[in-house]
Order: sequence, then structure tokens, then C-alpha cells
Amino acid sequence: MRWWDIDRVLELEKELFPEDAWSRGMFWSELAHARGAGATRRYLVAEDDGRLVGYAGLASAGDLGDVQTIAVARDQQGTGLGARLLTELLRAATAFECAEVMLECRVDNTRAQKLYERFGFAPIGFRRGYYQPGNVDALVMRLTDPSSSLEDVQGTEING
Repeated sequence: MRWWDIDRVLELEKELFPEDAWSRGMFWSELAHARGAGATRRYLVAEDDGRLVGYAGLASAGDLGDVQTIAVARDQQGTGLGARLLTELLRAATAFECAEVMLECRVDNTRAQKLYERFGFAPIGFRRGYYQPGNVDALVMRLTDPSSSLEDVQGTEING
């Protein structure tokens, strides 16, 4: 993801997460940490015939990675795009030398939970009222050894 992707990312963000969409400033802040020798973030966009159909981001701190976001356009859900984005995030976690990767997922998003479980993420707890303003709980999941969970997936173009 680059700065020129932010407007298109925000459109999809607001469509998919109308109650708790990230702001322009949040994406800019994340991208500020995604370049250079000391980068601690990796953000990706997925395009299909020039249309942005997904994006994802990972933050790293020491040997811990954290999936910040994964979003897939509704008409692309179920196509494997989420798995391709997650695979790229786990590659980034491996490059950052993360020993484990954490994430939060809405408790009502069973499709995402199944994807994460397929990659070896295991539930470890809850964060009550994490998603606001809807007051929806988050399921916290952890993956140890992200390099062992990489899938060889093909498809939609994914760019950093």
C-alpha cells in the first residue's frame, strides 16, 4: 500500500466497516512506519483489473507480529483472496523475524475465524466491547511460528 492507495482503501473500509472504519490519519500513520530500514509495518493492496478489492496490514514489535487489518470486497469474499492476503502478511512476519502473530477478530465474524484457524491461529481470549461504537467483543487469536503456516496461493495481484 502506498499513499496514493489511501482514498480507494478508505472507500472499501467505509463500505465494509461502517461503524468502526479507520480514518485517513490512521492509515497515514501506519504507512509512516512501513518504509525504510527501520520499517515495522507491512501494508498490502489487492487489485483486480485496476479495482481495489482488498487490503491488509501487519505491525511488528520485537518478535511479535500483529495483524492490524484484513479486508476483502464483498463480491470477492470466498474466492481465496483473504488467504492470499494473510499469506503475504505471514511472509512479512517471517521477514520481520516474528516468533508469533496475534490478531483480533469480531466474535460474529465466523468466516474470518475459520480462515485464521486454517492457518493455525488458536483462540486465546476475548476483549469485551473492543469494536466500537457497536460494543462488539473481539476474539483474540495467536499463531506461533508464522513461517510454518504459509500457503502457496495464486490469484489476484497483491502489491505492497
